[in-house]
Amino acid sequence: MAPAAPLIPATLLALSLLAILSLSTAYRPWPSTHPNATDLALAGSKKFEGSSDFVHLRYHMGPVLTNNITVHIIWYGTWQKPQKKIIREFISSISAPSDPTRRRSTVAGWWKTVQLYTDQTGSNISRSVSLGQEKNDRFYSHGKSLTRLSIQSVIKSAVTAKSQPLPINPKSGLYLLLTSDDVYVQDFCGQVCGFHYFTFPSIVGYTLPYAWVGNSAKLCPGVCAYPFAVPAYMPQLKPAKSPNGDAGVDGMVSVIAHEIAELASNPLANAWYAGQDPSFPVEIADLCEGIYGTGGGGSYTGQMLEGRDGATYNMNGIRRRYLVQWVWNHVVNYCTGPNALDQ
Repeated sequence: MAPAAPLIPATLLALSLLAILSLSTAYRPWPSTHPNATDLALAGSKKFEGSSDFVHLRYHMGPVLTNNITVHIIWYGTWQKPQKKIIREFISSISAPSDPTRRRSTVAGWWKTVQLYTDQTGSNISRSVSLGQEKNDRFYSHGKSLTRLSIQSVIKSAVTAKSQPLPINPKSGLYLLLTSDDVYVQDFCGQVCGFHYFTFPSIVGYTLPYAWVGNSAKLCPGVCAYPFAVPAYMPQLKPAKSPNGDAGVDGMVSVIAHEIAELASNPLANAWYAGQDPSFPVEIADLCEGIYGTGGGGSYTGQMLEGRDGATYNMNGIRRRYLVQWVWNHVVNYCTGPNALDQ
């Protein structure tokens, strides 16, 4: 991982600015009105779960997060206690010990695929992911409309606050900015539900891996909380019942998982990704867009679980159920969920 405040060459800084203003790290859970290359190549096959014939994921010699990972959360805007609890318990579930009563399809089993990625020394991504400190920004200190660059200013405010600032930990800290359902972020809903990158020393003072994820409940649930809400252009679909009773937050969980997996495997945009351009990478969760279960691919999410209460999910957490997108397994060259490794 980079030192606390490295000097960034002009060419790298220009690349960084281009990337943060681009859609390279954007994520939409599914469905998209614009089919991607995989959709077109496979003509929407329901059996497709990824293939080395279409994917050229490579390691570019940069760091991955091998130290114990701590997730520091910034709650921007108005959040209810039950909403926070859903997200906190998901993050805590990533490193949860095995539960004999729920040993299959666990969040911790899903993370085992992420752990397979290594740095140039052969060290794996850390198994340990824990909650760190949290910062509340109830008064919308930077307004209710944020740009990608102003997001970094929100993070700066959190780590430099006079009262209880978030700790600065460039080597193993992840900074997760979560915006409430009345906050608009640049490109939100139209093209992006969340993204990750690293902060610029010129803005924040440090190089810190971070992600932003928004609550789409009021703005575009059919885009970013799918399948717990469906888009207007798919009126034939019935929304699935969310496992924790909050479609916006349950939709956020999969985006948060997506971004944390990619931050761990590509924190400085120079480690694991497909494609030749680091400012437009296709990362380990991008490669499995829209796949939540066996048989997923094309326009089909795959086989998911249904609880006795009718809720749709695919993973068990410590005390809750979640729906989380699968990630790319570079050992076998296809997307996998928890069952493949959750023994």
